[in-house]
Amino acid sequence: MGEKDKYGYKHDDGHYSKMTGNESNSSYSIYDKNPSEKGHSAIHININTDTGKGQIVEHGPDGKTSKTDTSCYLTTACMRHLKENFDDNCYELKVLRWFRDKYVSEEDIKHYYSVAPVIVETINKTEQADTIYNYIYETIVLYSVKQILQGNYNNAYNRYKNTVLLLEEKFTKPFLQQQFLNILKKVKK
Repeated sequence: MGEKDKYGYKHDDGHYSKMTGNESNSSYSIYDKNPSEKGHSAIHININTDTGKGQIVEHGPDGKTSKTDTSCYLTTACMRHLKENFDDNCYELKVLRWFRDKYVSEEDIKHYYSVAPVIVETINKTEQADTIYNYIYETIVLYSVKQILQGNYNNAYNRYKNTVLLLEEKFTKPFLQQQFLNILKKVKK
């Protein structure tokens, strides 16, 4: 990473990145060039770390903006699996929220809410989305709920944390790289 100025970190290739936020809202922005210059492109990932809800906002050099709403991938997995019987206060989510509030570190919660929306966005763009969400439901949600109910908090925590890291590696990094490449291609035109 290069030097920092009021617009964020200037990288060697000329793009900028910036992280902003407070206790409950975080934003990560990537600009193709100095954001003070006209005709710049950007991606902003905005997350409310309390709710896990947010948006990915893309600005093109032409000033056009597109927005994508995001959400928690555990909730999405439950929603896809339970379909018409889904309730945002279903038993599984109640147990996981209780566990999150009692046993998961604040740092891990913030990290989850910063990457989960991008994971959801990326999974939703794949042809295997339903298969992936079923896998998440069966191997993370159900496993973790079972472990929590049996008092095996370390097992539930380790499954949660390792899965977040695995899904982040698999879905978040390639998504952000592709989005940034798309912006650079638009700028070169």
